[in-house]
Amino acid sequence: MDVTLSPYQNTSVLETTSFPSSDVKIFQQKSYLLNVRKHRAHASGIRCSIAEHGLHPKPKPKPLKTGGYEVVKKEPDFKGSSSGLCGQIEKLVLCKRYRDALETFEILEIECQYDVIVGKSTYDALVDACISLRSIRGVKRVFSYMVNSGFEPDLYLRNRMLLMHVKCGMMIDARMLFDEMPERNLVSWNTIISGLVDSGDYMDAFRLFLIMWEEQSEASSRTFATMMRASAGLETIFPGQQLHACAIKMDVSQDIFVSCALIDMYSKCGSIEDAQCVFDVMPEKTTVGWNTIIAGYALHGYSEEALDLYYEMQDSGVRMDHFTFSMIVRICTRLASLEHAKQAHAGLVRHGFGLDIVANTALVDFYSKWGRIEDARHVFEKMPLKNVISWNALIAGYGNHGRGIEALELFNRMISERMTPNHVTFLAVLSACSYSGLSDQGWEIFETMGADFKVKPRAMHYACMIELLGREGLLDEAFALIRDAPFKPTVNMWAALLTACRVHKNLELGKFAAEKIYGMEPEKLSNYVVLLNIYNSCGKREEAASVFHTLKKKGLRMLPACTWIDVKKQQHMFISGDKSKPQVQIIRNLKKLMSEIANHGYVPKKNSLLPDVDEREEQMSLYHSEKLAVSYGLINTTNSTPLHLVQSHRICDDCHLAVKLMTKVTGRVIVVRDASRFHRFEDGKCSCGDYW
Repeated sequence: MDVTLSPYQNTSVLETTSFPSSDVKIFQQKSYLLNVRKHRAHASGIRCSIAEHGLHPKPKPKPLKTGGYEVVKKEPDFKGSSSGLCGQIEKLVLCKRYRDALETFEILEIECQYDVIVGKSTYDALVDACISLRSIRGVKRVFSYMVNSGFEPDLYLRNRMLLMHVKCGMMIDARMLFDEMPERNLVSWNTIISGLVDSGDYMDAFRLFLIMWEEQSEASSRTFATMMRASAGLETIFPGQQLHACAIKMDVSQDIFVSCALIDMYSKCGSIEDAQCVFDVMPEKTTVGWNTIIAGYALHGYSEEALDLYYEMQDSGVRMDHFTFSMIVRICTRLASLEHAKQAHAGLVRHGFGLDIVANTALVDFYSKWGRIEDARHVFEKMPLKNVISWNALIAGYGNHGRGIEALELFNRMISERMTPNHVTFLAVLSACSYSGLSDQGWEIFETMGADFKVKPRAMHYACMIELLGREGLLDEAFALIRDAPFKPTVNMWAALLTACRVHKNLELGKFAAEKIYGMEPEKLSNYVVLLNIYNSCGKREEAASVFHTLKKKGLRMLPACTWIDVKKQQHMFISGDKSKPQVQIIRNLKKLMSEIANHGYVPKKNSLLPDVDEREEQMSLYHSEKLAVSYGLINTTNSTPLHLVQSHRICDDCHLAVKLMTKVTGRVIVVRDASRFHRFEDGKCSCGDYW
């Protein structure tokens, strides 16, 4: 009796996909996957497809070949059937002393010259050693000894040798070994297919899967889980749906690994609804299952839904792991939710992951981005092990806070502790130099990163240097750097120049940079906004009006400016000019603040145009959203509490000046994350150095 079809099995195998036309034919011709019992009827079509794509069926039994290794042509003269060295190798591997085991094997190889028979258990141990060390040299020596000594492995050991090559990334040799195997089982197929998926050869993995299906007439849950990863890697839902239907037919769809792979596949292929359906019918929702569905929602930007799932997971009693907490901290970073991040931090410690490198790195990143650089440093210093990502997060944090000297000191300490920097490290250091105006240090690092650290400067590094030149008003030099770059200039490079033109009111060069950006991203609103601000600050009202006309023609509308602030564990939103809720006390307090900062030199900037409201709307609005949010926060928090704001827009010049002076008269720290960058206001100063 046929198994009842699920909604996933109703998908036509002739649906169009994003595969190349030649590859679509492969999947369309293999619709027999949906019916296990009838797949033999299509054998001729499969063989034609195999021949067409140059694939080879299982060969006839033949002796083990070399897989490309050199064979010493001599008849082995075995002097003994065992050796004390073999026993030592097995004991060393058992004690996880893998490097010592391989060194002992080299002694055996040199001294015995293939005269000692190495047994199956010793080869098995050597495979573990090579895999653990990812030693390509070890793989070659072990396999060469097996071939040259005349040892004839059984199927188990052939599979182990295949796994050894796959795990060490030697896929060409692994494929040769696989093709020459006189006998294969599901383990053989799963090993080579998994290796292809891990190396990104998704189409080859699908082709081998189809050949396996013809030869083996079966597949394990591991096979389906691996092929789901291949479908996710292709970001194409069609083959994944076919595999899902086939897994249901073979009664493995409820397997934990298959279910988690299905959730991951549907999430990465853009169907979070199907991912949720698979999760809902899981017979046992494991930690991995919860993590996968939470990651799926986070991937699609549903951060609040992901956070809700996290609390459902907490209520369900399923044990959380360090991946759970690191994900939640990253989600909190996106939501700017300090309270939820603190709870995740507490849960991390409570569940015994207080020293986990992944989760703690996420915490360093979160605290750095939301104005708590000292907390970030505290977490960082307590970490027993640090990787390059940990260092990068803290260096970037110091840079965002305008503390470039500390960022450089941390970078030098990183080098002294023999941690190799990568391109992200240099991006963080150069950004720190740019934000703090450390021109000489920035140029020194930029010029030596390739020579001393073998890291070739990328477009992102050039953008930092353009910003560094722009801060100093060297716009011609910045333009020359773009012109002479060894690659095609990117949007970020032109955007850095455009920002410099806005700050220094260089209308001609700014217009040129804006036109370049329009050609690359014609539908991005913020690109027009910067040019609009340049025209407005220079008093070019007619030119500004033409930009508005262009926006109207393209259907791009400037939305009202919004600012969010967390007060007493609740998030509050303010909109510029919004009078929908009582704000009498907020307005009264704000007027008092404006009067106080006027005594410290505040003068409203008449030519400051918000990037998300037009001029008429700005004239109608009494105060901007960030000013309203600051006023509300000052009223409802204690004098020592820092304020954390998130904005949907780039903070305008007028509000930037006002908030700076508010910190001076109130003694508060105000942290603002706008659409451009991070601002930390304290004692009348901003971490951006008035350049953003």
